[in-house]
Amino acid sequence: MWESMGSLEAGPWIYALVALSVLLDVFLPVLPSGVLVITAATAAAGTGASAGQVPPHVLPDILALTLCAATASVLGDLVAYRLARRGGARLDRAIARSRRLSSAQERLGEALARGGGALVILARFAPAGRSIVSLGAGATHRSVRDFLPWSALAGLTWAVYSVALGYLGAQWLGGTWLATAVSVAALFGAGSGAGYLMRRRPA
Repeated sequence: MWESMGSLEAGPWIYALVALSVLLDVFLPVLPSGVLVITAATAAAGTGASAGQVPPHVLPDILALTLCAATASVLGDLVAYRLARRGGARLDRAIARSRRLSSAQERLGEALARGGGALVILARFAPAGRSIVSLGAGATHRSVRDFLPWSALAGLTWAVYSVALGYLGAQWLGGTWLATAVSVAALFGAGSGAGYLMRRRPA
């Protein structure tokens, strides 16, 4: 599998796998979409790499992977947003029963109302944060014009960060499982930091 991932151009199925995983993890946060993106980027950048140099011919693949992951992220957010917006009273009752969801929903509304969409970007890195924000924005009937630009920026930021981790890991350590492990640890570190910031009450 590692060898087939090494050339994204030769294995376009990888793009479909990445897109499907990223799109669905808004509903199933346990899906390892970030790990998959990093693994694909590391394998692609590690193909033919030597002495810390990544061959120029892999850059189009890396850019395509970034665009694929970012687009799938935004589409997943929009699907969750639309479903929550049409969820009606049943979804409202489900959110009301959860203190965490209710608190997140309230803070999201306040943040979007004052233009603080940075919360949406933070949530994209935090465990299950993307789900809470996308569903919360739809359930509270926030305008798509308020939500979509931040969702797009969050998806692009997450995709660039994840692919960059894999790319840089391949530069430093080659296309190895060690490089992937180090990059994944950095992604989880960013997620932990984002989760901590989201849990903090605004001053």
